[in-house]
Amino acid sequence: MPHIDYYFATISPFTYLASGSVEKIASKNGATLTYKPLDIMGLFSQTGGLPPKDRHPNRQQYRLQDMERRAKIAEKPLNIKPAFWPTNPAPSSYAIIAAQNAGGGDLGQLVALITAACWAGDENVAEDEVVRRCLSESGFDPALVDSGMLSGAETYARNLEEAVQKGVFGAPFFITDDDQRFWGQDRLHDLDLHLSGKI
Repeated sequence: MPHIDYYFATISPFTYLASGSVEKIASKNGATLTYKPLDIMGLFSQTGGLPPKDRHPNRQQYRLQDMERRAKIAEKPLNIKPAFWPTNPAPSSYAIIAAQNAGGGDLGQLVALITAACWAGDENVAEDEVVRRCLSESGFDPALVDSGMLSGAETYARNLEEAVQKGVFGAPFFITDDDQRFWGQDRLHDLDLHLSGKI
């Protein structure tokens, strides 16, 4: 059975745009999926990237245009300048880690709801109230916000270290069990083709 390690950031617009599609591709190809939220700013600093605000204006302008195009293709609402961005991604990431460990809910929906809260709902995903609601709506115990802090923090740090070692430099980033790497929401089709043996 093929496997996908899914590295992502809860404050990444392209993670938001990828949500739902990742799970469909995994299901279609009989692949298992491990969610690995990480500190995207920490990843940039370790792999030669820059936070969007520090990039050349040409790159900033292109990013905004591309976000709008990708949102239209994905048929998802998107606010290219959300009210609470950037914000601290740690609380929402810890909750996803705790939910993955606990089981019993829909993890893909949880990631979709958290990222949508930021990029379509103008909500602050660093706030416990927002994360609790997303947990509850995805079938998880909202108390995971409080109970998963320590293990969540340890796994969150480990995900970043592991990501750097495995060649990750952006989000979303997908690595298959045969070490094929796919960066970006716009490479999901390629991931699907690879898992189905076409490339």
